[in-house]
Parts: sequence; structure tokens; C-alpha cells
Amino acid sequence: MKYPTVFHLIASISRDRDAPCVLIGGFAVNHYKVTRQTADLDFLIMAEDFKKIVKLLEEEGYEENYSQEVFSRLTTNSDYLLDLDFMFVDGETLSKIINKGLEIEIAGQKFIVPSLDHLIALKLHSIKHNPGLRKEKDFSDIIELIKANEVDIGSNDFKDICLKYGTRELYEEILKKV
Repeated sequence: MKYPTVFHLIASISRDRDAPCVLIGGFAVNHYKVTRQTADLDFLIMAEDFKKIVKLLEEEGYEENYSQEVFSRLTTNSDYLLDLDFMFVDGETLSKIINKGLEIEIAGQKFIVPSLDHLIALKLHSIKHNPGLRKEKDFSDIIELIKANEVDIGSNDFKDICLKYGTRELYEEILKKV
């Protein structure tokens, strides 16, 4: 085995190809004191950087089985690797998230996770643009993240995040649930 875990694979490939990515999804949620099971790894990356690494991932047993302008899913039949989801963002957005993000270690490998505010903003954005697919899981994550991290939902900063990346209805629903 060239890479003992998927974390070694992603860390190595993204570093070697100068393709920075940010760990989002279940592993990022887990970092912020909310336990959530996940069967894949989710990353933010620039589309042009994804193009630098996709062939290498395919060489390691991945297959790109779904792709659109802002997202790509790679699956594998390997017993030790997890499926991968990549969400594409522009360079300015990625830089902001990286600069305010936190470095964490998983399986001895270093990854950046978004700040709590950015993680909540990403989840609000996801719900806003894909409510049928994302609301159930992402809204629950938002509520649990708020509770576990004692987010001040009455602050103007939190309201601004909700209105910028989500909707007034989502903000009001959060106020009712917390």
C-alpha cells in the first residue's frame, strides 16, 4: 500500500501538486465538538487545482462518477479509502477560508478546517442553493454546532452570516430551534 490511509493520500497529493484544499463536511463538524458519522471526505478546492490532482486520484483507484460546474464526486471500491467530494470555489474565497481556518491533524496528516463562522456559512450556502438535498443534514449540523460551541445567535455578526449566506427564513428557523 503506497498510502496507509486516505488522509495520507490527500495530504501527499495536494501538497505535491500545490493544490491547497480545506477539509469540510463531517470531519470538520467533528472538530467543533459535534459527533457526526460520515462515509466520505469533503473538501473545498479551486477547480483548476482539482484538475491537477484528479488523475493521480484515479491512479490510486478512484473514479469520478459525478461532476458539475461546482462539484465533483469520486468513488472507490477500496476497503481502506473513503469516497471523496470536492466543492469548487474561487481563489479569493479559498484564501479567506484558509487564512481564518484552523490546522488540525488526522492520522498524522495536517489539514485546514474552516473557522466555525465559515463552516456555518458554508452549510447555510449549501441549504440555500440545494434545499431539497441539503437541508436535513446541514440544518441539523448548524443547530448542533451552535449549541456545542455556544454561538451567540443574537449577535449582529451571526445574523449577518445567516442573511448573507442563507435566508431570513433559515435565520428565523435557527432562532426558534436554539
